[in-house]
Amino acid sequence: MLTVYAAAWCPHCTKTVEFLKKHGIAFTYMEIEDQPEDVIEKIIQVNGGDDWVVPTLAYNGKWREGRFYNELTLLSDLRAIGVPI
Repeated sequence: MLTVYAAAWCPHCTKTVEFLKKHGIAFTYMEIEDQPEDVIEKIIQVNGGDDWVVPTLAYNGKWREGRFYNELTLLSDLRAIGVPI
């Protein structure tokens, strides 16, 4: 299942979650600030090693780094990591 690491205060996260719901894509929402240190470290690594960025997505061991919301880019990125759409 797709996992969305996000923050409630992040507008790009909110738009990403709305997109997933609109398209019927099942996901688990994980509030970034509530995650254990090992998860935070992985998300930092996925995002280039400087800091965590949200929304960061994970699916079957594949990751999509945090990005500004863009519907076409998100759709393409979800397909690239194997999310059935």
